[in-house]
Amino acid sequence: MLKPILQVLYGSQTGSAQDTAHRVARQARRKQIQVQVLPLDSYNVANLISETLVVFVCATTGQGDPPDNMKNFWRFIFKKSLPLGSLSQLDCAVLGLGDSSYAKFNFVAKKLYKRLVQLGASMLLPVGLADDQHHLGADAVIYPWLTALWDKFYALYPFLIYTLIDGISDQSFPTQSRPSPCRLLSNLRITEASHFQDVRLIEFDITGTNIAFTAGDVVMMYPQNSPEDVEQFRQLLSLDLEAIFTLQPTHSTAVPCRIPQPCTMLYLVENILDISSVPRRSFFELLSTFATNELEREKLLEFSSPADQEELHSYCNRPRRTILEVLADFPHTTAELRVDYLLDLFPEIQPRSFSIASSLQSHPHRLQILVAVVWYKTKLFKPRRGLCSTWLASLDPIQGETYVPLWVKKGTLKFPKDKDIPVIMVGPGTGVAPFRSALQERIPEGKHINVLFFGCRSESKDFYFRSEWEKAEKMGHLTLYTSFSRDQEKVYVQHRVLENAKLLWDLIASKNGCFYIAGNAKQMPASVCDALSKVFQQEGGLSSEDAIQMLAIMEKSGRLQCETWS
Repeated sequence: MLKPILQVLYGSQTGSAQDTAHRVARQARRKQIQVQVLPLDSYNVANLISETLVVFVCATTGQGDPPDNMKNFWRFIFKKSLPLGSLSQLDCAVLGLGDSSYAKFNFVAKKLYKRLVQLGASMLLPVGLADDQHHLGADAVIYPWLTALWDKFYALYPFLIYTLIDGISDQSFPTQSRPSPCRLLSNLRITEASHFQDVRLIEFDITGTNIAFTAGDVVMMYPQNSPEDVEQFRQLLSLDLEAIFTLQPTHSTAVPCRIPQPCTMLYLVENILDISSVPRRSFFELLSTFATNELEREKLLEFSSPADQEELHSYCNRPRRTILEVLADFPHTTAELRVDYLLDLFPEIQPRSFSIASSLQSHPHRLQILVAVVWYKTKLFKPRRGLCSTWLASLDPIQGETYVPLWVKKGTLKFPKDKDIPVIMVGPGTGVAPFRSALQERIPEGKHINVLFFGCRSESKDFYFRSEWEKAEKMGHLTLYTSFSRDQEKVYVQHRVLENAKLLWDLIASKNGCFYIAGNAKQMPASVCDALSKVFQQEGGLSSEDAIQMLAIMEKSGRLQCETWS
């Protein structure tokens, strides 16, 4: 009897699904199951018809979109020409990673599960729907789901003994593998000096790069670790940062494409290893295998155990403790680490995305972004800092030419081509960035029915692009509504939406207007949608249920769009 290979295929945007897929593979190997791990777009989807065992691990991005590294697979699997029984030989399972604060929670996993059933696949388990919002994190679902999965495997294949295959490919991100170095032109703080938050308008020169974009697109980049963190990491592991090494692939594992051959240890630590991220449970599980100190080993195993997730959450997730700080807390184990295992133990830095805040019509050969520098306190003494925003804020073109490798991808926001269709935009704080790009594009094209709701804390301290909005308003190209939550007793954008119910109902119901929301994913998007629902009830005479249905129809047709981030 032929020994089947378990294919673990993942769609990952930020690295969570990739990490989980490799966790599935590690568990499979320990159970002597032959396994191969691949991003979905690196897997030859034509082979799916002959596979017998597949686990799909899928994240959901944006407003229910598949991650970049499974978009080709996604298009193929939903082809209408696929015969409905074509996957009848396949035993498979789908594990989704999502966040229930988003409207389309785990949409990709749910839809993939239904499609696989439709194509005749036998599902080993119900779809797993992991939720970052759970107080124990995604593991609250992942751990019991995996336990049930292996039980099912043993029931199906009780006599099989497997050998090890591990396949990883990084060839599914052609834009990531070929970013364009762009010269940093300016890095200006645009919040008032006394304001608590440092927000930057950063401009890059994209001349000769072939980078092109339209309103709603996003720019991608890889950040670097800070010199202080690199030095601390060097000391903890006693590394020679000037050492040069060449990586050799093992089994069928490819060398990560971002690592040059040969490579210096400094480049690896500065650009590749994500030492300032909050570690996942799998990190503690791996770290425990190096521990020779009994006390440290016990603690690491405790943090690895599903039964002690509350303690791990208190130690790690609540205070946002970084990998670097964990290493410092376990000095004996850290001293045991060898350079051979750095890429196994530490996750890779993932790319960051920013809404583009400019248009090529207004700023030819330029690309601008609006960046809030992340800085906050927890119970730990050292403030928490965002890796990418802190790195960007540190770049100073005055000190010498600075280049940042960039690439652009299509965003989720799409604006109407018809100049008579009104556009209503709600963009508090840095959420206004894609709407600045849209207005710089729309106004020169003669699209002048534009309404912008902008909110911030203080009119004098963080009213981004005030002069631009006022100029557009004076020319009759923009209607502007503002809210300043600290100046006006906690008045927010949703209050302004409700105050202008008559105008909004006319623009949406009579003139086929489109409504856009961009900004922080916490309460704002839901509050704005709730206000819009009340507008429909108040001005259109709709019932609460009909108003919700109207929002759903608008979203489905693209007339209600959201771009949010946490």
